[in-house]
Amino acid sequence: MKILVVLSRVPWPLEKGDKLRAYHLMKELARKHEVYLFCLADTKVHPEAEQKLREFCTEIFIYRLSIWGKLWRLLASVFRKSPFQVNYFYSKNAQVAFDQFLEENLPQHIVCQLLRTTEFVRKYDMIPKSIDYMDALGAGMLKMAKAATWPLNKVMMTEYNRLMNYEKEIEPLFQKHYIISEQDKLQMPTASQLKVIPNGVGAKFFEAEAQEKSIDILFTGNMNYRPNVESARFLIKEVMPIVWKQMPELKVTLAGATPSPSVLALKSNRVQVTGWVDDIAKVYQQARIFVAPMLINSGMQNKLLEAMASGIPCITTTLANNAVKAKKEEQVLIGDTAQEIANQIIRLNHDHMLANEIALNAKKFVEETYSWESACELLEEAIINSALD
Repeated sequence: MKILVVLSRVPWPLEKGDKLRAYHLMKELARKHEVYLFCLADTKVHPEAEQKLREFCTEIFIYRLSIWGKLWRLLASVFRKSPFQVNYFYSKNAQVAFDQFLEENLPQHIVCQLLRTTEFVRKYDMIPKSIDYMDALGAGMLKMAKAATWPLNKVMMTEYNRLMNYEKEIEPLFQKHYIISEQDKLQMPTASQLKVIPNGVGAKFFEAEAQEKSIDILFTGNMNYRPNVESARFLIKEVMPIVWKQMPELKVTLAGATPSPSVLALKSNRVQVTGWVDDIAKVYQQARIFVAPMLINSGMQNKLLEAMASGIPCITTTLANNAVKAKKEEQVLIGDTAQEIANQIIRLNHDHMLANEIALNAKKFVEETYSWESACELLEEAIINSALD
């Protein structure tokens, strides 16, 4: 089958969750199908990106968005009803390029990732289509709006309301609808239409060579993404002061691309901010404890799956674990307040037998539950069924 995938970002390098998911699902699909990729680029394209993607994509078209066009569309979106992020990524010139790419390749199915790509496929009602929402974006926006201060909270509330209306509007355009977890599914207005397709974990995290344990406490992620920024600040500003009262020698590493100014400001003699790392699997192997204090986001935390697959005892929140569904006190430790997370960090540092048990159980759980192969099988089944509907 010829499958056209439409993305809002070039899925390389894999420093963001949407890129990671798109890359691995396309790679798996390409084992049995022809995969055609149309993607937008709102930042500079990595010099190795096309080469990496052509290893499994039949054809690729990258449309580069101009900075002035993005700014103009954002300004104009004040007077429109569609979400800001849809307006940001959609342009008439990009539509022309998309139409030409589609006509040249004539796909039998179209997969759109995220709401922001859906405008491009509106007029193609004769081709079966799927949408991967990934997570409950509207619900996540509402949480961030409630946590933000004026005037950002007003902008976020406007985006939330637009997202809610837009999700209902575009729902009939697609034959199949996917989401990343049951928790996110329940927060969507079209929950009954959704099929859960979870993320997987790459083999390199299970197979990485053991490293010297030089990191006491690790948190990873794109350090310019608001939920990660807030989590990093919460860890350093609220959790660690409690821990340091008892264990002042412990140090924290915040590893991930494009750290924001507020993350860089967390640097100290006890806090390392690495920026981009070439092999995150090695970083996991250097850590004794992984902490993911996620408070305002939705979706499935790839960082948590990767850390568990790497054999590290993990501490996270109920919100993050609801998507992963690891067993508390057996495969993961849970804390929802600064005091609770600090208590779990101190506990693991004192109880090495518990730390080892949690790590071994978590690794086995992820290995048995999360793989890109099984995720792609669910996607492939839905795509083939759409052709039969």
